Amino acid sequence: MVEEGAYWLAWAQISGIGPVLLRRLQQHFGTLATAWNATKLQLGEVEGFGYQTLEKVVQQRSRLHPEQLFTKHQQENSHFWTPADADYPRLLLETPSPPPILYYRGEVELQENLGQKPMVGIVGTRQPSEYGIRWTRQISTALAKNGFTVVSGMAEGIDTESHIAAMKAGGRTIAVLGTGVDVIYPHKNRDLYKQILTAGLVVSEYPTKTPPDRTHFPRRNRIIAGLSRAILVMEAPIKSGALITATYANEFGRDVYALPGRVDDHPSQGCLKLLSQGASFILKELDELLTMLGAIPQIDGVEASTAPEQLIPTLSPELQTVMDAIASDALPFDFIVQQTGMAAGSVSGALLQLELMGFVSQLPGMRYQKS
Repeated sequence: MVEEGAYWLAWAQISGIGPVLLRRLQQHFGTLATAWNATKLQLGEVEGFGYQTLEKVVQQRSRLHPEQLFTKHQQENSHFWTPADADYPRLLLETPSPPPILYYRGEVELQENLGQKPMVGIVGTRQPSEYGIRWTRQISTALAKNGFTVVSGMAEGIDTESHIAAMKAGGRTIAVLGTGVDVIYPHKNRDLYKQILTAGLVVSEYPTKTPPDRTHFPRRNRIIAGLSRAILVMEAPIKSGALITATYANEFGRDVYALPGRVDDHPSQGCLKLLSQGASFILKELDELLTMLGAIPQIDGVEASTAPEQLIPTLSPELQTVMDAIASDALPFDFIVQQTGMAAGSVSGALLQLELMGFVSQLPGMRYQKS
């Protein structure tokens, strides 16, 4: 039997099928294996599948063999996750566009993947001022010493400073690349890259040997935001990739913080814009920042055997609504969405929390039942 992960890979090879359409396919059919065998008429029922996309699917699907493709891909890319894997980062899976394939190198820490260890993204300009560098180092150090994993993009400037400071403080860091995980860019960060492999991870949605491309870096910013519970923008001009990350963070329901600067400082203009739009201030008292970040709800796993039935009535209204829609028999994800009347992203996040609390079990094919 071909594993579900093979179908994530196979669908991702069809031109015109991106992460958003893949997520819709999964939610509509329950599994991508079912979607793979669906007729053209059935696929046409999925939002976003227009005539041209359907023609591409029909033409290209017949030439692909998921099992053979998956085996060959494993030989060329030894470490990767698909959303069908239990180790796929849970917070990233909650987003509307999780990468169908997430490649990685380095030391995996399962608590990060399960959302039980908090991760905070730090982004900013490639040409920071002394002020931006100083505060990036201070904040990254404080986060690392207080058990946070620092996520950034391994670019020059703020990214580099955040990675280095976190590791010097004895913490973990994750670099999200716009290249394959085996391609170092910028090349001057080759030593930093090697250090990260021993104190964290490098991840990418691009397969090995993928060179840098200007279109890759804005897209990878959604992964930085998706992995993180909050995004800190240290210094950023108006036209900055850091502001793209902040936009994704807002869309994903993450908290956004910005470092204030002088109104006539070019590197601070983007941060000031974010603050005017409602981002939280990064102030001098780092203890206050750590307290605010620590107050962000964490996903705490609870063993099913220790989860007393009487705790269920104390669930939040949103969790209770999802819980009420689940039966003892396994139900597909899209059916639960229909039953609750909630947005698919909200249902996905609620199911994740209920699963980790021990109230719900996930079965193959995105089906759920009460534990």
